[in-house]
Amino acid sequence: MTSEQQLLDAVGGAFARMRRRTMQAPVSPPPDRKDLTRNLVLNLVEEAEADDREVTVGNLADQLGVDPSVASRMASDCITHGYLLRAASQQDGRRTIVRLTDDGRALMDRFRRQYRQAFEFVTRDWPEGERLELARLLVKYADSASRLPLVPERGDVS
Repeated sequence: MTSEQQLLDAVGGAFARMRRRTMQAPVSPPPDRKDLTRNLVLNLVEEAEADDREVTVGNLADQLGVDPSVASRMASDCITHGYLLRAASQQDGRRTIVRLTDDGRALMDRFRRQYRQAFEFVTRDWPEGERLELARLLVKYADSASRLPLVPERGDVS
């Protein structure tokens, strides 16, 4: 196996470590134990709203790859804490969707600040050019990934 193949094979583990360990970087305010889950849910809702798409709990389950009951608990936690609200669909009044609240948007801003702090902490010993290049490539990767087709909803669980 070539070194290039080994490098590409290591990407999966690197993504998993990065996601897990980034939450351990010292950031202010420190993350709540449910912040990772809330971040996943709120990001999906924020992305959908930016694309003028509605989000049901069923959509959340499909996009997160979890059981609808798990997605329902995740959404309920965000609703209970004021980050999401339930609303009637404008496209189909029989469906219930979730939408970001102002508090949800503020929490997303906090998450972005925390991730920047974590990124800067983890790469603090890197040359500035490498830090900026990694940031540019991560954003490019995320932009490319966001163009992948969405998982179709299997059923509405509101």
